[in-house]
Amino acid sequence: MTETAGKGPVEGAASSDATTSEPYEKLQAPRHSPLGSVIRRLRKEKGLSLKQLSESSGVSVGMLSQVERDVSNPSVRVLSAIRQALDAPLSVLFEPSVTRAEDPDFVRRAKSRPVLELGHLNKELLSSKSSHNLQLMILHVDKGGSSGEQPLSYPAEKGGMVLRGEIILQVGSQEAHLYAGDSFVFGPSVPHAFRHAGGEPSEVFWIIGPVSLDKQV
Repeated sequence: MTETAGKGPVEGAASSDATTSEPYEKLQAPRHSPLGSVIRRLRKEKGLSLKQLSESSGVSVGMLSQVERDVSNPSVRVLSAIRQALDAPLSVLFEPSVTRAEDPDFVRRAKSRPVLELGHLNKELLSSKSSHNLQLMILHVDKGGSSGEQPLSYPAEKGGMVLRGEIILQVGSQEAHLYAGDSFVFGPSVPHAFRHAGGEPSEVFWIIGPVSLDKQV
C-alpha cells in the first residue's frame, strides 16, 4: 500500500464561494502543521508504536514513516485506513482555521475553510468546529485524481453533488458519469470509488453522515 494520492486507493466545489468572486486559491485557510505531524501526534496520544499502527491499519511501517515525515502524500485509502485505526474523526486531520471571535461554533466562514492537500485531490472542510457527526466538504479533483484503484468502504451514508467538471462515480457494481448539477446518495459500507473525468478540474460537494455501527462489517 504505497500508493500516492490520485494514483492509488481514498475518499468529498464551486469554483468560488457564492458570496465572493475571489478564486479558490485565495480562500484557502492558512496552514500551520503538516498532515504528518497531526498523524504522529494522534498515534503518540494513543500510545501506539509505528509497528502497532501498521498492524491495526494494514499500512506498512515504511509508508507510515514516510507519511509522518511528510515525505509522501498518502492516498485516500491509506489515509482512511490510518484514521480508522486511530479512531479519529475526519475533521481532526484538517488544519485548524482562523475564526472570528464573534462567530458561534456552528459557523464556518468561507475564508477560513481548512484544506487537506493530497496531491491531485484536495479536501476543503465546510463543517463547523462544533461537535457533530455530519461532515461536509468540497473535493477538488484535478486531472489524474481519484479515490484510488480499489473501492472504499466506510459505515456511513454518503451523498453530494458535482459542482464543476465531471467525475466517474462507482457504487457497488454500478458506475455513472456525473456532470455539474448531478447529485448522488448511497448507503453505508457500500464499496465506492471515483475518478476525475473531462478536461477541467472537478469540484464535488461531499457529505458523510454519522457512522452506522449496526452496519459495520
